[in-house]
Amino acid sequence: MNFSSKLVSWYQNNKRDLPWRNTVNPYYIWLSEIILQQTRVLQGTPYYLAFLKAFPTIEDLANASEDKVLKMWQGLGYYSRARNLHFTAKDIVNNFGGEFPKDYNKVLKLKGIGVYTAAAITSFAFDMPYAVVDGNVIRVLSRVFGVSTPFDTSAGKKQFQLLAQELLIEKKAAIYNQSIMEFGALQCKPKSPDCSSCPMQGFCVAFATNSVGGLPLKSKKIKVKARFLHYLMINQEDNIFLGKRKAGIWNGLYEFPFLEFPIKMNEKQVMQSDEWSKVFFNSKCDVKSVSSEFIHILSHQKIHAQFWQINTVGVVLNEYELISKNNLFEFPISRLTEKYFETIELT
Repeated sequence: MNFSSKLVSWYQNNKRDLPWRNTVNPYYIWLSEIILQQTRVLQGTPYYLAFLKAFPTIEDLANASEDKVLKMWQGLGYYSRARNLHFTAKDIVNNFGGEFPKDYNKVLKLKGIGVYTAAAITSFAFDMPYAVVDGNVIRVLSRVFGVSTPFDTSAGKKQFQLLAQELLIEKKAAIYNQSIMEFGALQCKPKSPDCSSCPMQGFCVAFATNSVGGLPLKSKKIKVKARFLHYLMINQEDNIFLGKRKAGIWNGLYEFPFLEFPIKMNEKQVMQSDEWSKVFFNSKCDVKSVSSEFIHILSHQKIHAQFWQINTVGVVLNEYELISKNNLFEFPISRLTEKYFETIELT
């Protein structure tokens, strides 16, 4: 029995019962794939079910407001996924009559859908012969076949894609793709894989050469930038300034005005800064509280944030609106702000 058939056999005995595996509806599959990018199954499943309940069809998703989509996505992070999901739903309704395209190349051109997601949708929904290559697949192929080319290089991407396509059981593309992804998630895990019970042990290069922990290889190391932010909850007559981001990772989400400094600053230094003076110019302010530091880690940033509750009058901030304190929790916000909200009661 070869690698591919062993993989499918393993899958049939070990697969998890996940809701998106019980359907060939391309909308459901697309939704699950977008949610599961950068998200664990356990965390993503409630979001998937909630989205299907709120938006049973592509038309329902297309007709929803961006604020509602982002609010439902709140807590999942990587919000460009939600914005692209919403954009593409409208694209499918406007240009494909609400029917998900069945052509691989047309799927690939949809916003927010790359080579992996296009292969996943077309194979799972339509059983088309396109091999998926995600992190789980790369890890399995790298270890079993001893691929030492860094997967984040152009040569590595090409090599893994060609190998994956070569191993694909074309007439059973859906089950094969599910099998190799599940195998990477449950058996050939990133850390402490159970090699003793692995059906590939007899021909796994990494096992034979004691290099399981060293594969796959990555060439690039992400540079993480430290940022020091002070969010200002400015209260004027029970209204608080809130603004909608128009760019960046939190594009479309709402946030408080904030001050950013290149280094860590204490409260006195912040209040004596030019940045503070620009906000509270000619205005008296009463600082009610300053939170402890919240550390929020993103792929390229480590954010050190504090939240200030301030009562004042006369402040004018053109890029922000005064929102009733009672409506504050209705707006889609970042997980960072949500973490702060979980620690307070607005009075």
